[in-house]
Amino acid sequence: MAGTRLSIRIDLSTGARIGPGKIALLEAIRTTGSISAAARALDMSYRRAWLLVEEVNNALREPAVTAATGGRSGGGAVVTAVGEQIIELYHAVEAHARGAASEEFRALGKLMRHDKT
Repeated sequence: MAGTRLSIRIDLSTGARIGPGKIALLEAIRTTGSISAAARALDMSYRRAWLLVEEVNNALREPAVTAATGGRSGGGAVVTAVGEQIIELYHAVEAHARGAASEEFRALGKLMRHDKT
């Protein structure tokens, strides 16, 4: 189904959740080197971004993001090796799910209207 996308949220036994929003935030932090710049890029408040980073970090044995406070040196944020692993594993789950459900996606596509009503 062209234009159709799969959105996955992983609910862990600890109660923690990893989904497309947190992964997009980690990827934006990796790109920008900053939680505030990542928040702006995702049209999200800094507070919301910080809270999401805290949720991810608190769910893990080691942090996914480390941050330095601002000031003269500028501060910033870095996605750690654990954060990189989380991103990679999440995308692997997405790829497996897409592949496993390809027939069902085709079947859904045959049932859908093709006009934009």
